[in-house]
Amino acid sequence: GDGGDVYFVADNNTHTLAAYKGKKAMRAQNGEAGTGRRMHGKRGEHLDLIVPPGTAVLDAQTGELLCDLTSEGQRELFLKGGKGGLGNVHFKSSINQAPEYAQKGLEGETREVRLELKLIADVGLVGFPNVGKSTLISTVSNAKPQIANYEFTTLTPKLGLVEVDEYSGFVMADIPGIIEGASEGRGLGVQFLKHVERTKILLFMLDLANYRGLEDQFDALRAETAKFSGELTKRDYAIALTRADAAENLREKFDAFLSHLGLAGAAGEMKFKQDIYEFDAAKPFFVMPISSATGQNINELKFNLLELLKKEL
Repeated sequence: GDGGDVYFVADNNTHTLAAYKGKKAMRAQNGEAGTGRRMHGKRGEHLDLIVPPGTAVLDAQTGELLCDLTSEGQRELFLKGGKGGLGNVHFKSSINQAPEYAQKGLEGETREVRLELKLIADVGLVGFPNVGKSTLISTVSNAKPQIANYEFTTLTPKLGLVEVDEYSGFVMADIPGIIEGASEGRGLGVQFLKHVERTKILLFMLDLANYRGLEDQFDALRAETAKFSGELTKRDYAIALTRADAAENLREKFDAFLSHLGLAGAAGEMKFKQDIYEFDAAKPFFVMPISSATGQNINELKFNLLELLKKEL
């Protein structure tokens, strides 16, 4: 009989790839040989490899993307089982009533692969270490990440569900801090940046109380994401200026940063938002000073992120 096939199946009940750690080889069942009275061989059972949504299957040598599982219930045929051979009865003839040979089956497909899990979220937080990403996601969502006053507190990405109102919400991903050179592997580098690829929109978080200027922080983050993936430069984005409660010369810093972005002359409150009908994807959808400690502009941030996500639909 034919050998079984190998499938990848995305299942929301699975959250990690830990089940595959240390596994050297996994195979579908071989086909079984036929028996007497012209009975054909039984087909081998298929092998379903259960993975969480967001799993990418890559060629272990070249890094080529072979299969991308992004949605619940997605089932992809990955490898075909071998074709079964013909039994001796197929070679019976008038001069050879009991042939003693049969045709061998063909080998099934094999492949050496690497599995990578990339989080799927609506909004991805991008910023340097200790900029307030974990504090924000713990404030606006049900996520409870570790928070401390030192860099690289967050070592693994975290997901949180943000409820905007009774009927609307979105999933936010706290991506661990990115540093300059991350796209080339510095720090934990691409281990973090790969998760940004799955998010629909990016929220750049810049620290108003940092020794680096807003302009330097933003330019460095944009450069790292662009080096990692040109697609990220096309992604819609917004900017949150954190620790507004501790910032000196807030209005001056805010106006100078808008000028740096080519958005000088924005009037009114200390927030900037593009007119949704004149949206320019090369510019941020909004720039907003926030404070997770005092709650300043936190609700406005949630509503504006939701509005940007609706524009994505």
